Amino acid sequence: MMGHLVNLLHGTVFLNKLYPNDFPKLFKQKTCSHTGNLGKFHKYNGAPLAWQGSGQLANHVANSVNHEIYFSNGGELNGIPHIRTLREFPREELFGKVAMVRFDSNILLRRECDKKNQSVYNATYTIKYLHEAGANVILVSDWNMNTPEFHIESVADFVSEVLQIQVVPLHGSSFNKLSKTNGLEKENILLLENLSNIKEEVANSLEFARVLSSGVDIFVNDSFSNSHKVLASTVGVTRFCYVCIAGFHFEERLCLLKNLAEESRKPYVAILGGGNLYDKAASFQFLASRCQGFVFVGMMSFQVMHALGVSVPRNLVDHKAFNEALDIVRLARDRNVQILYPKDFWCRKKCDPTQLQVFPSHEISDGWVPVDLGPASLEEICSMLTNCKKIIWIGPVKFTDSSKYTYGASKLTRILEQLSQNSCEITVVGTMASKLVRQEKSSLSLINMVENASVLWEFLKGRKLPGVMAVDRGYPFEINWNSIYSDPAQSLVVDIGSGNGLFLLEMARRKQDLNFLGLEINEKLVLRCLDSIHQFGIKNGYFIATNATSTFHSIVSSYPGELVLVSIQCPNPDFNKPEHRWRMLQRSLIEAVVDLLAPNGKIFLQSDVEAVAIRMKEQFFRYGKGKLDLEHGQSEWLEENPFGVRSDWERHVLERGAPMYRMMFTKSSDIRKV
Repeated sequence: MMGHLVNLLHGTVFLNKLYPNDFPKLFKQKTCSHTGNLGKFHKYNGAPLAWQGSGQLANHVANSVNHEIYFSNGGELNGIPHIRTLREFPREELFGKVAMVRFDSNILLRRECDKKNQSVYNATYTIKYLHEAGANVILVSDWNMNTPEFHIESVADFVSEVLQIQVVPLHGSSFNKLSKTNGLEKENILLLENLSNIKEEVANSLEFARVLSSGVDIFVNDSFSNSHKVLASTVGVTRFCYVCIAGFHFEERLCLLKNLAEESRKPYVAILGGGNLYDKAASFQFLASRCQGFVFVGMMSFQVMHALGVSVPRNLVDHKAFNEALDIVRLARDRNVQILYPKDFWCRKKCDPTQLQVFPSHEISDGWVPVDLGPASLEEICSMLTNCKKIIWIGPVKFTDSSKYTYGASKLTRILEQLSQNSCEITVVGTMASKLVRQEKSSLSLINMVENASVLWEFLKGRKLPGVMAVDRGYPFEINWNSIYSDPAQSLVVDIGSGNGLFLLEMARRKQDLNFLGLEINEKLVLRCLDSIHQFGIKNGYFIATNATSTFHSIVSSYPGELVLVSIQCPNPDFNKPEHRWRMLQRSLIEAVVDLLAPNGKIFLQSDVEAVAIRMKEQFFRYGKGKLDLEHGQSEWLEENPFGVRSDWERHVLERGAPMYRMMFTKSSDIRKV
C-alpha cells in the first residue's frame, strides 16, 4: 500500500505517494466551464524560465492584465450563493451527531397538513432523513402561542403524528438539558420550547444563539420563509455550529427562487398585484431585465395608470409613489416591456353595497368604488398570457373595497390553471393567491407556490437574504479535471488561501509529477494566477476562486488521484474571533482535510503570528480525529521551510527579520478509533 516516495520536501523530509436515489427532485443546476488560450512556456537562452518568486514570472503574476476567463466562485445569483445542502453532506458523517433543525411552523403545523404537498414532503423528509441516518435530532421553531392546542406538548404530539416518529418536548431553549434529563429514548426526536415572543430571538442575541445551539454539531435550516429575517435561530446559531446546511425544503424553495431569474423560457410575464408600490419599486429593475410583459392588477395598477396619464379617482392615487411609478413606466419602455393595466372594473355603489356595475377604468363615476377586475380586463389578460411560456403572479387581485359577488381572482386562477396544463411554467406568490390556486387547481397541474411574498420581494430588490447567507457555501459545479491537468491521475497538492499564487506556481514548475491546486477567495488574485498558468503553459497547476472553508470537500473529493499535501500559510489572525463566521480555519475544513488526505499525507501550516500558529496546531489536534502526528515527533517550530519555496508574505516577513512559526503534520497510515 505504500507507493513511490516523492522527493518534494527540501533536504531529508519526503512526501509519500499512496495509492441517494430517494432524494426529493429539484431544478437542474447549470454548469459552467473555464476557457482560455494556452500559452507557450517562455524560455530564456533555450532553457525553461527558472525563478524563486522574485523574477519575471513573479512580476507577471503581480502585474498581469485580466483577460476573459470563466469560472465560478460559488454560483452567486442576485445575492444568492450556492449553499451547502443536506443532499450534498456525507450521510455517514451524520451518525451520532447532534443535528438541530429550524423547521417552518407554517408548513408542519398547518391544520390541513397534506403530506402529498411538495413543501410538506420535503420538510418532513429533512427530519426523517437525519433521524434515519443516526443523528440525534432536535427541532426548534416559533408558532402561535395564543391557540391552546399549540402548547409545546400538543405541538410535539402533532409533529409525532406527521412524522410517525415520537417527538418529545423539552421545556427550555437548550439541548444541553438532554444530558441532565433521564428517561429519554435515543431514538426519539426532541422539540425545544416555542421561540415565539422571545425578544432575544428577534434581536438575534449572540448569547441566546449560543445557548440555543449549545451541544449542537450540525445546524439544518429548513425555514425558508424566515430567510429574509435576522433571527437567532437562523443566523445567530451558525456562529457556533461547525456545520450549517440547508434542509430539503429550504433547498427546494431556493431553487424555485433561482429559477425565477432564468430567462430561457419566453415570453415571460409578471402579474403584479397588491399595493404599496413605493416599497416594491426597486424590484422592477430585476423584473424588467427578464420579463417581456407586466400585467398590473389590484391597487398597484392605479399608480401605474396615473403615471401613464389615465384618469384615476383621486382617492385611489398614492402620491408618494408617483415618481416610482413614472420610473417603472420609463424602465418598461426602455427595455421594451409591454405594460397591461385594467381596462374596466366591477364597481360598488358607496351608499348601496349590493349594487354593482362595470365601468371603463378611465370613467369611474363619482359615488362608485372599484372592487374587482372587469370582464374586458380579464379577457385582455387571458389573450396576453395565451402564448406565454413562463408566468409569475405576485400579490393579490385586491382593492380597498371588495365584494363577495365578484370573482376576478378566481377567474385569473382558472386562466393560469389552464395554461399550466399546456407546458407554461407558473409560479404563484403570496398567501391569498396560493389559497386560491389550491381551491382551483387540478391534481395534474404544475403550479409552483410560494406563500411568503416578503422573501421574494427582498430577492427581487437585489438584497441578500440573511438566512441564506448564513448557511455554509458549497461549490456548485462538477469540475472537469481532464481539461485542467494533462495527467489528472497524478497526486494532488492543495494550497488553501493561495493568495497571489507565487508559492504554488513555483512548486508546480519544480515538481512536474504532481498536480497543484490553489483555493483562494479573492477573484482578482485567481484571475491573475490563471492568466500566468496559461501564459507560461503550466500543465500541472490550477486555481479556483472559492471559499475553501465550505467547498474544500466537494471540490477535492471529486479529484481522481490522491491528495498528498495540504498547506495553509499565514491565514488572517482574526479568524479565531467568534463573530467572524467565515474565517478560514474551522472544524468542518479540518475534518474535510483529514478525511480526504491519503495515508502518510502531509499538512503544512505556518504563520508569522505565534498565537495563530498555536491556535492552528490546537485545532488540528482537536479535530484531526486522532489521525495526525507532528512530523518526526516535532516539539518545536520548524526552523526552515521544508520545501525551499517561499510565499510572497513569508519572504516579506523574513526580510524584516521577523520569525515564522511552522509545523508539519503527517496522517497516520494506521486506522485508529477515537
